[in-house]
Amino acid sequence: MEIKKVNLQAKLNTFNAHWTPKIVGQLNNQLVKVAKFKGEFVMHHHEQEDELFYVIEGKLFIELLNETLELNAGEFVIIPKGTNHKPYAPEEVSVLLFEPATTLNTGNTKNDLTVSNLDKI
Repeated sequence: MEIKKVNLQAKLNTFNAHWTPKIVGQLNNQLVKVAKFKGEFVMHHHEQEDELFYVIEGKLFIELLNETLELNAGEFVIIPKGTNHKPYAPEEVSVLLFEPATTLNTGNTKNDLTVSNLDKI
């Protein structure tokens, strides 16, 4: 196996689409993904998977049932499995995601934003 470093900004510069996570690494059945978010997503949860959102650049909001979290660059949050959440970003935000390989981006909800086959960049 080749060991190589990953430049997150270079990976983010390869695409412009929002809500389309891209795989940039894998370890222990976990995927490391980058994504750009802008606008509203969908309220959803993941039955079996915890999910980590790390903000690289910009501001991300995550609506929960009882509160809304605000994450700025350099901050992350772990959303436990089974927790309803809805990410949204009024302006474009760059995010690193760390989650099990089985995680579907829209969780228990399937719609136009569902990405079943992720690109590896």
